[in-house]
Amino acid sequence: MTAPDDLLAAARAARAHAHAPYSGFAVGAAVRGASGRVYAGCNVENAAYPQGLCAESVAIGACVASGETKIVEALVVADSVAPTTPCGACRQRLREFAADEASIHAADAASAADYGVDAAEVALLKKEADDYEAVITAPQQSQASRAAMTRQIVDRANGIERQFEELDRLILQ
Repeated sequence: MTAPDDLLAAARAARAHAHAPYSGFAVGAAVRGASGRVYAGCNVENAAYPQGLCAESVAIGACVASGETKIVEALVVADSVAPTTPCGACRQRLREFAADEASIHAADAASAADYGVDAAEVALLKKEADDYEAVITAPQQSQASRAAMTRQIVDRANGIERQFEELDRLILQ
């Protein structure tokens, strides 16, 4: 998977403006809305940790503030040798706004190396969450059916988290 040049350039430009006086870890992110427009953001730390903002969160906020609520692609670039993947909170934010077919890219600071994450598993989780909601809200469903559905979804979510952990492990090797 190759990092799109426009997202990479926008994320790198935003990273140059990161406010990271405490960690020294500058991060930039860019998201592409369904319109094709690119929105960028950088991390903004605050002495009252964890009140800072992640770069992904800032980029998503700019996208939503501009009236778009669907993200079709995202990229994160950090001031590091190895690519940095989104934190758990930003993964949830991306899930909230990302299209099922969205690609998530993690690029390193110096090159165009891209460690993309396929969103197929995320799309499956979204579908299962919708199915789960239908089961939970259906009065005729037994407690056993609800418990079984809950176990399936938790297992799938744990599988996705393991995939992200494996990606993080591979990147840090």
